[in-house]
Amino acid sequence: MPTLPPEPSSAPQQESHQARAMAESFGVDAARYDRSRPRYPEAMVQAIIAASPGRDVLDVGIGTGIVARQFQAAGCAVLGVEPDERMAEFARRHGTEVEVSTLEQWDPAGRTFDLVVAGQVWHWVDPVAGAAKAAEVLRPGGRLALFWNAGQPPAELVEAFAEVYRRLLPDSPVTRGLAADAVRIYLAGCDKAADGLRAAGGFGEPEQRQFQWEQRYTRDEWLEFSATTGVATQLPQATLDEVLGGLGDAIDEVGGSFTAQYTAVMVTAARLAT
Repeated sequence: MPTLPPEPSSAPQQESHQARAMAESFGVDAARYDRSRPRYPEAMVQAIIAASPGRDVLDVGIGTGIVARQFQAAGCAVLGVEPDERMAEFARRHGTEVEVSTLEQWDPAGRTFDLVVAGQVWHWVDPVAGAAKAAEVLRPGGRLALFWNAGQPPAELVEAFAEVYRRLLPDSPVTRGLAADAVRIYLAGCDKAADGLRAAGGFGEPEQRQFQWEQRYTRDEWLEFSATTGVATQLPQATLDEVLGGLGDAIDEVGGSFTAQYTAVMVTAARLAT
């Protein structure tokens, strides 16, 4: 059971790609988002690059540039597409060219790429229209790679965190999602993305992979991360402060830090020659 449900479940009454207010809420504090969001395992980045015919990359929903900087460090040239001007400006200040648009509405102006990547964002993209746009901009043999991080704190903290959410946010999607398994939910997201690729056409059969890793968190680091989730960014400040205080007390009870186990799940497919 995850501490915070995966963000796709935060809009249970509509498709997540239609929940634009939440999708574009993360830029409320772009610097905190960039500091606290986990990076992706280097083994996954290298596997994606190894399967690509080149190193020209389009980063969908680039956000603050977390994914882009990892691919740039591996020798790739990255262009970002991002609907939130606040996030786009942060990424630009840190060395990445970004154009402000959703993927579905973005005009590639004839440009093509070897890789289209999307980290923690494809659930905000229409799965068929997004796949069709990716197929349009990928060179033959190019690759689309969609991936998410699913995190799991230790069991004693999972239950303590769950009690905080039940007490303070009884009607929240966070609380309703506490019994869910994050990896399972994101794998279901991979399945949905793969169905979108098949429906759009132009791709070979999608493949899924997983990469395990872990990260140590102090109390303050976890609270910063928790404040960047889609539900948290829309809470009144007083309520958010109560939630973070409760989570902080639970972490103090186990010594002030803990190790979270992560699984990065990925679906990937190659652009067919035309």
